[in-house]
Amino acid sequence: MQHREHIIALGKALVAEEQAGCADRSLPGGLAAYLKQWLAAAGEDGTHPYVSMALAQLKDYAQLPIEKRKKRIEVAIETLRNIFKPQPAPPQAVEPSKVAVATSEPAAASRTTISSSVVARPPLVEPPISPYAELKDVPGMQRKDLLAFKRLKLHTVEDLLYHFPHRYEDYSSHKHIADLIVGSNETVIGTVEETRLVEKTPLRVEITLGDETGIIKAVFFNQRWLMWDLSVGDQIVLSGKVSVYGGVRQMTSPAWERYRPEPDALIHTGRLVPVHRLTKGLIDRNARKMIKYLVDVSVPHLEDHLPEAQRKAAKVLPLGQAISQVHFPNTIQEIEAARTRLGFDEFLFIQLGVMQRKLLWQGELGYAMPHVPAVHAELLEHLPFALTGAQTRALEEIFADMARPVPMARLLQGDVGSGKTVVAAASLLQVIANGFQGALMAPTEILAEQHYKGLKRLLSRVRVPRQPRPEVEGADWRTRLSSEEAAQLAEIKALLGMSVEDDMDGAGVRVALLTGSLGAKERRRVLEGIAKGEVDLIVGTHALITEHVQYHSLGLAVVDEQHRFGVEQRQRLRDKGFNPHLLVMTATPIPRTLTMTIYGDLDVSILDELPPGRQTIRTRWISKTDRDKAYRHMRKEIEKGRQAFVICPLVEESDKIDLPSAEEMHERLQSEVFPDLRVGLVHGKMLPREKDEVMVAFRERAFDILVATAVIEVGIDIPNASTILIEGAERFGLSQLHQFRGRVGRGEHQSYCILIPHKENETGNKRLDALTETSDGFRLAEIDLELRGPGEFFGTRQSGTPDLKIAQLTDVGLLKTASNVARAILDEDPELALPQHARLKQKIEIFWAEARSVG
Repeated sequence: MQHREHIIALGKALVAEEQAGCADRSLPGGLAAYLKQWLAAAGEDGTHPYVSMALAQLKDYAQLPIEKRKKRIEVAIETLRNIFKPQPAPPQAVEPSKVAVATSEPAAASRTTISSSVVARPPLVEPPISPYAELKDVPGMQRKDLLAFKRLKLHTVEDLLYHFPHRYEDYSSHKHIADLIVGSNETVIGTVEETRLVEKTPLRVEITLGDETGIIKAVFFNQRWLMWDLSVGDQIVLSGKVSVYGGVRQMTSPAWERYRPEPDALIHTGRLVPVHRLTKGLIDRNARKMIKYLVDVSVPHLEDHLPEAQRKAAKVLPLGQAISQVHFPNTIQEIEAARTRLGFDEFLFIQLGVMQRKLLWQGELGYAMPHVPAVHAELLEHLPFALTGAQTRALEEIFADMARPVPMARLLQGDVGSGKTVVAAASLLQVIANGFQGALMAPTEILAEQHYKGLKRLLSRVRVPRQPRPEVEGADWRTRLSSEEAAQLAEIKALLGMSVEDDMDGAGVRVALLTGSLGAKERRRVLEGIAKGEVDLIVGTHALITEHVQYHSLGLAVVDEQHRFGVEQRQRLRDKGFNPHLLVMTATPIPRTLTMTIYGDLDVSILDELPPGRQTIRTRWISKTDRDKAYRHMRKEIEKGRQAFVICPLVEESDKIDLPSAEEMHERLQSEVFPDLRVGLVHGKMLPREKDEVMVAFRERAFDILVATAVIEVGIDIPNASTILIEGAERFGLSQLHQFRGRVGRGEHQSYCILIPHKENETGNKRLDALTETSDGFRLAEIDLELRGPGEFFGTRQSGTPDLKIAQLTDVGLLKTASNVARAILDEDPELALPQHARLKQKIEIFWAEARSVG
């Protein structure tokens, strides 16, 4: 097909005029002046038969009334479109009065069938527009719509093609007027028999529509322009709810559009109608019309980033077909097939991204650290309990990883109380026994302090012979110390609070706590001790990955509560050593599909057993009217010497959201409900040090009740707390509620979790019922994912998590398919350097760049 730039320019001009309402003001000097200049420059393009047809329609354009201009310019545009599709025999130019089209002058009003009153137009082919063009360059794009699309962060044609419908209105079943069911949403095709303007408040236009079986009235409010836009004899489609008024069927404010007999011509009615996410200044009709136009003219030129062999292996649609079907499907099955392809793409981008990262990390050399059985056996001897089978399995997997000269990258998942800290301690001990340092990073200072104390207690009686690293010659490390180095080592031991017994003649584990609250002098000396290798194990917050911390020989980095740290932060911690081993831990049980996506660069170990003797936390949910019963229960527990948490979804009172806030709840409990008790308050707007001070005070029993927000979801261990009351419980996800519940039941006392929803609804009640019925965090995580979706799984957006527009993380089968295809692609081309993978590589980079920008 020859590319005719003059004809394309003419088409764009006519579309712009149509979009401007055919007011003859969209072009300098008006349409007649433009056509005169265009003919002078068009050359042989101006003599094409279809061009002659189109120009004939526009004769005396300025003298025509608006409604006739609209019909003439519509015919002209559609006539030009046919130039861009091969025709068996182009017609000869004819006068407009002899052209048989659906928009010719209205015939006498009559109830006739559409098939006898409409002549089908030829197939339409729009001038092409690149999918990668800017929206501002699209002909007919109105400024207000362009600004609205920008607010939705849609800047290119491709952006708009990927602005998928979030639901569909089913107007696909056409009926005769006589068959319409009152009270139902229906679609009907008919002929305009009468238009009537009623000048009352509110102003309304009444359209009487008929077919061979009867009539129906359509009522539109404050749309005077319809009197000029619709004429007697026009064929239109109505979709809306049917009612009866004055004995006549009626639709109020229905969707409507002109009827076109082509199968895919209907956009707003008579089909599965897409409904898109909108913003200020953008109406669904305009968005739908522009997307339909761009689907028609751009999708045929959209490059499929998935090579055909992989597409066939995955059994998914070609990209262009999927995008066309997801926007304008003919059946529910077409929607499902389109969503499968587009969801597959999202899973594929994730899998390729995480697999490449894993190949990159594990494609480099690391330190091989053989298992030291004697040290592990001594640790087990000093533990006051036996390891569970799950802990033993996890340690075997970790020890096997660390024994290889490849950096370990492993995720340790364990429910609340499953014993992750012991697994981390045993792993760190092996690293120290091999002559390296370990680091453990926690999300808060108070949790770092808790880990520090726990690890010191666990490791304080285990002897670790100081083995020289492979690159160091010599037998006994102590013989290589100068008197100055020995003095410095003694100083750092004292600073770390190590007694002579703890030191065990140099075989004791030297553990340092590095947080922002350390004094300047102490901090400087600890940093020096880390750099010199005088400290074996460093526990801290994100301070461990700042540029000021230099390790002597970091062998293993452990990150607790992984979902609080993004991929970039994890990478910075790894960069602190020569490809150290990496173990990340979370107390949030994660569904398998979420693990394969967010943590796809990590191997997974699961602690799915609780230590024997762990008490079940009694859980129930009650209505707001029974809150006083909960307060009486709390008072009884406090009288026994126990403590209680009260959780609120908001920090402070809100005019927009009617929910209990922590500040007002604290005030009410202290002044009205428990004036004789000590009530504390902690929330996310407090400074970290302030939060830690309150939590420490609660642990030391300075408060009987602590009112808090979600800030305590991951926090300090309070064995004396036996009750947690959660206000507005329906606002939290199941996994988050399960984490809250884990704040109690940590001591010897029977513990309780009381849930009070602020508003009861079916979905919220299902979540609360599930929490009362099971304490299995992994089962709750699966239910949570089904009910709330991945975007809300953690309560807040996972840092660096890709945004899934189509894929459903409950679709394990599709994710596995994407994983297999990703693995096959990387086996062939690990760096996606082959020409057939160029577009795929670009899409992956864009996909992950967007994820990082959000996270």
